[in-house]
Amino acid sequence: MFDGILQPTHLLIILLICLLIFGPAKLPQLGKGLGESIKEFKKAINEVGNSNNTTPPTNSSEEKK
Repeated sequence: MFDGILQPTHLLIILLICLLIFGPAKLPQLGKGLGESIKEFKKAINEVGNSNNTTPPTNSSEEKK
């Protein structure tokens, strides 16, 4: 159904549509904002992953005492 959806010509058409909608002055700002949000998202995922790995395992035999 979606075979070849990311061909270079399709990406070029999408870029031209974005250029027409937002204008050449706004595109760098949009790209910067998107890059920063992706960076923050990755940072949050890494922090959650690290916090799960650093919690010490509980010993169930000590809890029963």
